[in-house]
Amino acid sequence: METSGRQLKCVVVTPERAMLDEPAEFVALPMYDGELGVLPGRAPLIGRLGVGELRLQQHGAARRFFVDGGFAQVRADTVTVLTNKAIPAGEIDAAVANQQLAAAQASMAKTPEEQAAREKAERRARAMIRVAEKTAEHA
Repeated sequence: METSGRQLKCVVVTPERAMLDEPAEFVALPMYDGELGVLPGRAPLIGRLGVGELRLQQHGAARRFFVDGGFAQVRADTVTVLTNKAIPAGEIDAAVANQQLAAAQASMAKTPEEQAAREKAERRARAMIRVAEKTAEHA
């Protein structure tokens, strides 16, 4: 990855607080329609986040976070993420995420709205499990 020495700034904000404001060499975002990789010099963009792993590459090491939807903006080598929830991967309890997945799968959905909520809960739990497992693999 040739970045000519430039760096990105990655800012992650939740409704509760500014979670992260750090330099990064590379940022991978879970967009609603796939993963987006951002290097310094990227053209400006605004997009809708999906549920999944936000990954920062810093000094050859990856830092991972679970993000729960929202929006991302890339502008002037700054990646700004506005999300409902951001959890550092090391703080995710895989057992709790597995319990949440089991509860979502066991729920009875009678209306289309309940079905959509159930599917969203399943996607969220599966994404948290994947982020936790990747962190355990790279620890």
